[in-house]
Amino acid sequence: MNFNLTFIGQTIAMIVFVWFCMKYIWPFIMGAIEARQNEIADGLAAAERGRSDLAKAKGESEQLIAEARERARLIVDQANTRASEIVEQARAEGEQEKVRQLEGARSEIEVEINRARDDLRAEVVAIAVAGAEKLLAREIDASDHGEMLDRLAAEL
Repeated sequence: MNFNLTFIGQTIAMIVFVWFCMKYIWPFIMGAIEARQNEIADGLAAAERGRSDLAKAKGESEQLIAEARERARLIVDQANTRASEIVEQARAEGEQEKVRQLEGARSEIEVEINRARDDLRAEVVAIAVAGAEKLLAREIDASDHGEMLDRLAAEL
């Protein structure tokens, strides 16, 4: 192998080319590569944060859903309890109304019975007076013998 000037010129050109590339081109390329690596690392970190935030949000949403279900169950239980209370209250009021109406009906019946007795007594007195008139063959004055008729009506 011969060492000639072409080989030395090529070596010097190569050294100058490498030096020029390292001095002016290499820093831009390395800066772009480092910037891209930083972007990728940031993206991976953001993705990992996103995954952890998603897992945390999923857990929180499940907890909120469980709490909402519990609150809904409590509300339904309260509504059922209140409905039972309303039914019991209505039943008690119905019983009170029934008792009141029965007492009113009994009172009316008692009044009607007393009225019927009074009417019956008056009719019996009239029949008794008519019978007595026929027996005695004379007319008995009801106003004169009022006390006797009242006593007779009370006995009946």
